[in-house]
Amino acid sequence: MRLANVAGRTTIISEEGLIDVHTASDGAFSSSIDKAINNLEALKKWFYDTDPAPTTVATLEEIMSRNDLGPVIENPSQVFAIGLNYRTHAEEMKLVLPTQPMVFTKFPSSITGANSSFKIPSETTDWEAELVVVFGKRVRNISVEDALSCVAGYCTGNDLSNRELQMAGSPAQFSLGKSHENFSPIGPWLTTTDDIENPNDLRISCSINGTKYQNSNTSDMVFTVAELVSYVSSVCEIRPGDIMFTGSPHGVGQGQTPKMFLKPGDVVETTIDGLGTLRNKGI
Repeated sequence: MRLANVAGRTTIISEEGLIDVHTASDGAFSSSIDKAINNLEALKKWFYDTDPAPTTVATLEEIMSRNDLGPVIENPSQVFAIGLNYRTHAEEMKLVLPTQPMVFTKFPSSITGANSSFKIPSETTDWEAELVVVFGKRVRNISVEDALSCVAGYCTGNDLSNRELQMAGSPAQFSLGKSHENFSPIGPWLTTTDDIENPNDLRISCSINGTKYQNSNTSDMVFTVAELVSYVSSVCEIRPGDIMFTGSPHGVGQGQTPKMFLKPGDVVETTIDGLGTLRNKGI
């Protein structure tokens, strides 16, 4: 099931178009996307049992191009992020692979929707295509074997980064450098786990102004999604609606020769097979 935030309302994306959940269910489910995630299993059962007709007929491409697509979670209590989690990315950065996940946070005020614009704060603003995990259950100390059971679904994300601020301090300011306004686009919808057989076998790419710079697969992760979830849960309580950026593959601007960074007017297109495309413009 594909679940989106369209004009601030919980919306299921079917092959035929948009289903406004609150309207189609006669008020049984909230119009709030965050509340929908907290009641996801009941929502999925209603959808599969009733097969509601679309409220608005539209193609997937038409839906992805809408300017009113909000983030698939509006108010996560925690936004986890993982650094240096792709082997080829570590190689391009000439860094040693980590022996345990490198965890930081992106502050929730940086979350935005699939087609939003973002201000470019420095001459070293970079892109990082990422698979984003959305959690649906409250857990602690979950095993690797059971880790994916607390996942509600997955979406496409981009961990936009101000490298100048990120590396300004000693130690580096990862969280601040990656948390400018609209620096965490996610969407265009949440794809629930029943539609994703293996989160570590998804094609992931990022293009700038139509030129592809990142083109990889989530199988290149150093730590699998299940391993990341288990590791974070060994310290933090994971809550419904929390999200996790899981790292970026090779091809970021800082890894180019010569280095290349975003400028006003650049369009960043981030795609993960089965999860949809983000189109974010720098201003």
